[in-house]
Amino acid sequence: MDQPRDYVAYGFEKIREDLEFLLTCFREVLTELSETAVADRLPWINQVPVETASSPRLCQAYSLAFQLLNMVEENVAAQVRRMRESETGLASEPGLWAEQLTRLQAAGVAQEELLALLPDVRVEPVLTAHPTEAKRLAILEQHRDLYQLLVQRENRMYTPQEQAAIRDQIKVILERIWRTGEVLRNKPVVAEERRNLIYYLRSVFPTVLADLDLRFRQAWGAAGFDVESLRAPDHLPRLRFGTWVGGDRDGHPLITAEVTAQTFRELRGAALEVLEGAVTRLTGKLTLSAYDHATPPLLEEALQRLARDTAMPQERWLYPEEPWRQTTSLIAEKISQTVEGKGYRQASELRTDLLVLTRTLAEVGAGRIADAEVLPVIRILDVFGFHGAVLDIRQNSEFHDRAFAQLLAAANIPEAGDFAEWSQADRLPLVLAELASRRPFLAPGTSIGPEADAVLSCYRVLKDYRDQAGLRGIGSLIVSMTRGVADLLVVYLFCREVGLWVETPHGPASELHVVPLFETIDDLEAASEIVEQYLKLEFVQRSLDLQAKFRGSRRPVQQVMLGYSDSNKDSGLLTSQWALHQSQRQITQVGTESGVQVRYFHGRGGTISRGAGPTHRFLEALPYQSIRADVRLTEQGETIAQKFANHSTATYNLELLLAGVTGISVLQEKQPEPPDESAPLVAELSTKGREAYQRLLRHPGFIDFFRSATPIDALELSRIGSRPSRRTGQRSLADLRAIPWVFSWTQSRYYLPGWFGLGSALHWLQSERPSGFAELRKLRRSSRFLRFVLTNAETNLFSAERSIMERYAALCPPDEEVNQVFTLIIQEFEVAQAMLTELFGGDPRKRRPRFTMTHQIRADALLALHVHQVDLLRRWRAVRNDAPEAKAEGLLTELLVCINAIASGLRTTG
Repeated sequence: MDQPRDYVAYGFEKIREDLEFLLTCFREVLTELSETAVADRLPWINQVPVETASSPRLCQAYSLAFQLLNMVEENVAAQVRRMRESETGLASEPGLWAEQLTRLQAAGVAQEELLALLPDVRVEPVLTAHPTEAKRLAILEQHRDLYQLLVQRENRMYTPQEQAAIRDQIKVILERIWRTGEVLRNKPVVAEERRNLIYYLRSVFPTVLADLDLRFRQAWGAAGFDVESLRAPDHLPRLRFGTWVGGDRDGHPLITAEVTAQTFRELRGAALEVLEGAVTRLTGKLTLSAYDHATPPLLEEALQRLARDTAMPQERWLYPEEPWRQTTSLIAEKISQTVEGKGYRQASELRTDLLVLTRTLAEVGAGRIADAEVLPVIRILDVFGFHGAVLDIRQNSEFHDRAFAQLLAAANIPEAGDFAEWSQADRLPLVLAELASRRPFLAPGTSIGPEADAVLSCYRVLKDYRDQAGLRGIGSLIVSMTRGVADLLVVYLFCREVGLWVETPHGPASELHVVPLFETIDDLEAASEIVEQYLKLEFVQRSLDLQAKFRGSRRPVQQVMLGYSDSNKDSGLLTSQWALHQSQRQITQVGTESGVQVRYFHGRGGTISRGAGPTHRFLEALPYQSIRADVRLTEQGETIAQKFANHSTATYNLELLLAGVTGISVLQEKQPEPPDESAPLVAELSTKGREAYQRLLRHPGFIDFFRSATPIDALELSRIGSRPSRRTGQRSLADLRAIPWVFSWTQSRYYLPGWFGLGSALHWLQSERPSGFAELRKLRRSSRFLRFVLTNAETNLFSAERSIMERYAALCPPDEEVNQVFTLIIQEFEVAQAMLTELFGGDPRKRRPRFTMTHQIRADALLALHVHQVDLLRRWRAVRNDAPEAKAEGLLTELLVCINAIASGLRTTG
């Protein structure tokens, strides 16, 4: 009997082969460009030891080399998945449809139960523009082309001459990337971030849908279910997309009303362009002849109506002998007119016309053609509509405070002056009284203050969009740093001010959805009480009922957003995750008691300390029945390109989301909640971990250590996103956004937010209650929450590197208090490593061979970059105040090149 294939070993052998191929091409390019000194020092392919990346050109070469490694790893992962599925079956890949359906069958779930739930499944990735993408957009586009050539090279049907041509094309792209340069010398404007977003909505996600649905149907059939039951798009799980680009105002002064209006226009234009292209391609496929098929009356009626709608006289109809083709050409013409402001009013009208095609094709016996050609277009329409992605509007509660105070003052309301200083309880009566009134505060167009003008001008854009294009493209109104019910209710009053209320039989209501965002530990602990009070209000209930009717929901839905970053920055990984977990449990209970489904919006970042981790493990670790087939979650920064830039990877990651949400929701509806035996222990560990973490942050030398031993000062001057690194510009830890906070610890290889405090908590448990530690060892296998958090913490510890930490610590001033901070960090690092090794029962290097090999292949080249960065930081800091500005700016540019290279090597920023 043949031995089973070692997929890990095969994968790493292929990585080495493909990496050698690409780097050899790169070395040839450099040599041909007379960059011999750089070519001879490329990592992994030269016989000479890897040297310090001591020049900007060499540093840039290392960065590109790491990006090639990342690309190779992505492609090999896709190839190994294909191989494993071919050799061991579809269900061999964890988290995907086949594996989820196998689990459901084993639990006794029948096909009818699944079919009943599928239309309720709703998954919505939300693409943000947080400043964590270090690569220029032009470079990202080159990477996409290069990846396609790498995939094309896998095809063994190509002749040697054709393979040589592919190799030449690869060299052309490598030269182009090299000549383009990677560092953003100016901060990108919002228009550039929007262009990148629209690339995915226009060129990636629509093309992925067909394969995504095909894989679902194949897994469905492999499970023994009736594939015919999935014919109609209505029976498929719903995939939607959202975005914050052009709508996220929190600390971002460049997001103006005009930027938001332009974003709506471009999103709509891209969606219509996708649909027009899909229908135009359909025109070439519905070539059924009128001589062989009598034209059904329903199709003839549609032809005449479309001709009238498009003002197309019959003598100008194309394809006179092919009525289905005639119809699709008129549909395409009507979509074209929609782009110009005429044509279709709503996406539902286009859907009706497409359904005419499917029904009439079925009527003449061409159902197979309808299924293969028309239904995929309907699926694209269902996912993207005429809007592409819903655009969320986010603003900070304190900004709203100032705006509302200005509104009150302009209306001569006596309480206006100190409204921003009132407690939430004191604000509530005033806000509730105003909600009972239909009259606005001011005459239309009145200018009253910078914050109020900014808020109201944005909401006027929303009203204009609603009036012209409908509601479907408008996302949620998100209030970051929600502290109480009044923070949410003032948003409704802003809506009233611009005419965004509507009348219902029971009183006024809002069509737009207001969402609390709970971010800090204190806010997470208060969240369930806030949500409970909010859901009891009649205005809110009317609004939720109105929104449910518009969305076709079976019951009211209240979205609640959870921030994973600020809670971690405040209290560390374990406390943050536990607070999020407990908050969801409590809010879910509130929703159940209120008859409202809670749709959680998980504000995850790209790093573990900001909520990242394997998608299927993340979903499994969420509290019981907190998903309920409906979830939103952010995709930020470089994770967008890592997950979605390439077709096969995008298909895989979207399948993980859809299959995971479906499988977990069905199982949790069918099975009772398992007892959570870990809760008491985790609560104690959370308290101890938080104490240790906050002791570090409160240490008198901590801020000086942080600003010296990490490149935070350089990151604050980087140009990797249009949004400022601080919310208000204050030089405080509280004002610093979580992204540069994590980015700086990652660059210096501390990874501190992802593990600090855990070692102290575990050591306390082992010392004070050995039986509790023994129990924890058992529970970490049975508790998915514990397994997810502890495995992620171990990943961060494994990625940290003490010898590199020491190099950055050497940048600190010779101050005893500052040195004490480093001592505390190293002590905690060693304790955490020892505790997790004991808890997991062995060396992680042996337990996690894939991660170990991935880490080791990068180690030497990363060390060279870190040595160079430490030297650059020392020199740059020395000349910032004393040397000519040009010299400091030149060193900063070198430093940013190095930051970019290290980010490429670590595959993460913040």
